[in-house]
Amino acid sequence: MENKLWKNVLRYFLQGLIVIAPFAITLYIIVALFQWLDNVVPRLFQVTLYPGVGIVIVISFILTLGYIASNFLTKSLLTIFESSIKRIPLVNLLYSSTKDVMDAFVGEKKKFDHPVLVKVDAQLNFYRIGFITREDLTDVGLPENTAVYFPHSYNISGNLFFVPTKDIQYLKISSAEAMKFVVSGGVAGLHK
Repeated sequence: MENKLWKNVLRYFLQGLIVIAPFAITLYIIVALFQWLDNVVPRLFQVTLYPGVGIVIVISFILTLGYIASNFLTKSLLTIFESSIKRIPLVNLLYSSTKDVMDAFVGEKKKFDHPVLVKVDAQLNFYRIGFITREDLTDVGLPENTAVYFPHSYNISGNLFFVPTKDIQYLKISSAEAMKFVVSGGVAGLHK
């Protein structure tokens, strides 16, 4: 009994770490850049940085990196970087899952752009709003199913279900509206 408790504690700790690590690492890097700009740059170049200049410089740096990363010439360098990251077990897990989630929301491979209504229980006439993430599930042996992600209300998590395609009804609202409606627990109104 006690062994099971410790396994659960460890599992919850690792799950929490996986959720928070990408955010914490990103925040740490941005704060470190601010501090470096505030401390090292003025002494190194003998200039005075005014409050807020560090933020502008860091945001400009991030925008420049985004522009360079979008450029064709840099894609090969990015591929080399990613392949070296993928060789490190825990770092690979954090990096690839963060990258996949970011790509799903804002990348070129957007996944959350098809909001749907799924009948979950026919007897109770029970429905859930979700997002199509993959329409062809032949590779997992479910050719008549579709992968639908159901976000949780007031949380940054959700569930993925394989749903019979016949039970899916596409919604005529934007993905942003559907996500806002679900994440707010239905409090945010839907605008047509």
